[in-house]
Amino acid sequence: MNSFAAIDFETANNLPSSVCSVGIVIVRDGRITARLHRKIRPVPNHYDYHNTRVHGMTRRDTDFEVGFPLVWRELQPLFAGLPFVAHNAPFEERCLRAVHEAYNMPYPDYTFHCTCRTARKVFGKALPNHRLPTVSAACGYNLTAHHHALADAEACAAIAIKIL
Repeated sequence: MNSFAAIDFETANNLPSSVCSVGIVIVRDGRITARLHRKIRPVPNHYDYHNTRVHGMTRRDTDFEVGFPLVWRELQPLFAGLPFVAHNAPFEERCLRAVHEAYNMPYPDYTFHCTCRTARKVFGKALPNHRLPTVSAACGYNLTAHHHALADAEACAAIAIKIL
């Protein structure tokens, strides 16, 4: 696959609609052409301790950010027509569907490809696990800021360029 948009969401709580940041890396003809990161005021707007412990974000980081519809309206033209690639694509797609539903936005027929699923096929038992840091390292990418949406999207893009 030569052209795609690698995507990663972070959530504020256990509800998939609570996206509080998004990272998108646009790949065209096998080369990264854009890196996009936006913080988002989540819906519902509360942060669970566990989520904050994972990604470090709190309400202080997003209380003055805009909601998902404005962020998506800004970003959507940049990846229009491209399939999405995500590590654990079912989670990212679930978040995207849930936040569209939370704002009563029509959900386009987005296509998702999963680098985690592909890594299981490509690497099998040669890796101790198929988590994003492990797979990205096996593909030659050093993920230093795991659970930052843009860093995770960059790692996913690096994996996809190598194995998809």
